[in-house]
Amino acid sequence: MLSHVPGPIDLARLQEVLDGPWAEVRDAHRDGLDARFLPVYGETGDQARERISRLLTELPVEMGIASAFPTEYGGRSDVGGSIVACEMLAQVDLSLMVKAGVQWGLFGGAVLALGTRRHHDAHLRDIVSAKTLGCFAMTETGHGSDVQQLRTTCTYDPQTQTFDLHTPHEAARKDYIGNAARDGRMAVVFAQLNTQGRGYGVHAWLVPIRDAQGNPMPGVTIGDAGPKAGLLGVDNGRLSFDHVRVPRDMLLDRYGQVAQDGTYSSPIENDSRRFFTMLGTLVRGRVSVGGAASAATKSALTIAVRYGDVRRQFDRPDSEREVLLNDYLAHQRKLLPALATTYALTFAQAELVAALNEVQGGDGPPDEHRQRELESRAAGLKAAQTWHATRTIQMCREACGGAGYLAENRLPSLKADTDVFTTFEGDNTVLLQLVAKGLLTGYRDEFGSLDGWGRASFVAEQVREMVLERTAARSLIQRLISAVPGRDEEIAVTDRGWQLKVFEDREDHLLEGAIRRLRNGAAAKKDHPFDIFNDVQDHVLTVAAAHIDRVTLEAFVAGIENTTDPAVRALLSRVCDLYALSVIEANKGWLLEHGRLTPARSKAITAVVNGLLKELRPHLRTLVDGFAIPDSWLHCAILREESGRQETMAAHDAAADPQAIPA
Repeated sequence: MLSHVPGPIDLARLQEVLDGPWAEVRDAHRDGLDARFLPVYGETGDQARERISRLLTELPVEMGIASAFPTEYGGRSDVGGSIVACEMLAQVDLSLMVKAGVQWGLFGGAVLALGTRRHHDAHLRDIVSAKTLGCFAMTETGHGSDVQQLRTTCTYDPQTQTFDLHTPHEAARKDYIGNAARDGRMAVVFAQLNTQGRGYGVHAWLVPIRDAQGNPMPGVTIGDAGPKAGLLGVDNGRLSFDHVRVPRDMLLDRYGQVAQDGTYSSPIENDSRRFFTMLGTLVRGRVSVGGAASAATKSALTIAVRYGDVRRQFDRPDSEREVLLNDYLAHQRKLLPALATTYALTFAQAELVAALNEVQGGDGPPDEHRQRELESRAAGLKAAQTWHATRTIQMCREACGGAGYLAENRLPSLKADTDVFTTFEGDNTVLLQLVAKGLLTGYRDEFGSLDGWGRASFVAEQVREMVLERTAARSLIQRLISAVPGRDEEIAVTDRGWQLKVFEDREDHLLEGAIRRLRNGAAAKKDHPFDIFNDVQDHVLTVAAAHIDRVTLEAFVAGIENTTDPAVRALLSRVCDLYALSVIEANKGWLLEHGRLTPARSKAITAVVNGLLKELRPHLRTLVDGFAIPDSWLHCAILREESGRQETMAAHDAAADPQAIPA
């Protein structure tokens, strides 16, 4: 229990744990992003776009999102730092974060990852300095998640030594493209490469789309995607190409080259494997979106918790003082489990960023297995973080009542701006299928496109159980699980080993069940591969979700293990209990059906969760203050107003009763 914690929680020590190894990047943003970078409530779309475009050029480069670029081009060769910078920018203004992410993460990141030295020398310095603003033109009106089936073509002509870039029909139009409607001068365009009468799959070209005066280049049609629910400062647009001539050397040819005579060559012969290798290099955007979603969630929770600590509602029968919102169990049931999940995802994100920095931060090519594992982890966590953001920000809006609906209190814009996160940088449902494919097949390339299930060339024997990929604390996790007694009734539900074992057993059982159903389907419907996978799609998605739950819990446990301050460690341990038991409580039905819980233990878990809420209630404010979000960044009127009203009421009560103790 927290009562044994020696002394109060040192907020600086808690912040140190949450800030992690890139604390200097976080502090640089806290110190450097002043009021001019904050959102402006009530702007029109045009006003927002103008403001965000101007602010983009005023952002710090050295410690910002552009820090991932090599030092010779103006960056710091700091991949992890760039992700952390994205998280910090998300707490200031999500439009600015997305605009910067498009410029330096997607557009610049594609040139860096898919181009070669000549592309880097010619373009990266101007991209890093924002002299050249650009777009990432992958998604089409008719093809979003299924990138391998893009319809835009780029056909090489050896007579002119140029590519013919063409949009064959309306469904092949590049759509939802950030930076396209207003500011982009160049675009990395993804299209089907054709040469010498053969197609070689999706590749990328660096294509000018506007001239120096901002007019569309010949053959390029640019449109506006129109009003959106949020992210008003991002100029999403549409691009079409009418036989646009693209010089041969504008092919970003790190993974596929076309000679002057049209001969194609690649270090990766298999088209599908080459495609996934190319996309894998762009995983940083997915990691950034997940981290930004969690950062926005922290802002919403901080607003709701602080508001609940000053807002009163209804009298207590034994007191004339109205009750604080945060003292109600129903309110605690909303805020604390969401806060515990946010903490868990913070540790999972930190582990993912460290892995990304290690895999992609070196000079040589990344290890293929580790790269594929990174892609799977990034896909699953992005889905978990963005869905959690959507649910939690809405809950925080409701927790603030009608005040939460006012634009001046930030929550409406947080809700609107993060809503699209569940479907961009990968639709969450498709991403979970990507995770499941990794678990079921060990990352076999034969599955084709990212959703894969419809066109899989499936052989039942290829489906096998994969050895569980452990997080950083693999030896600790195994030790805790191994120490669990054999009889459930002998184990407290707060035993960490028991919690880990429940998560692992659930994933194992679901995975084995999916394998069994796939094998049975393959035997009965071998000529109908779509039906084989479609019949178990719900099961497969549940496998992936269970996998991410386990990965997240293990990352939380690893984070606690690395915490040296005893009081902070004890607090985090109880928050971890709440996270683990909340997930177990949410999955009671499955656990009861499959004999993982007895009815008595199921009831006990609810009682323990309620006990944890009471135990953690005094630390609610401490837990959100640990995020160290500057007060000005919250940009929330009710926090200023309610604090002022609270002080006035306290002064009034003290005058009426000098013996009264302010709440």
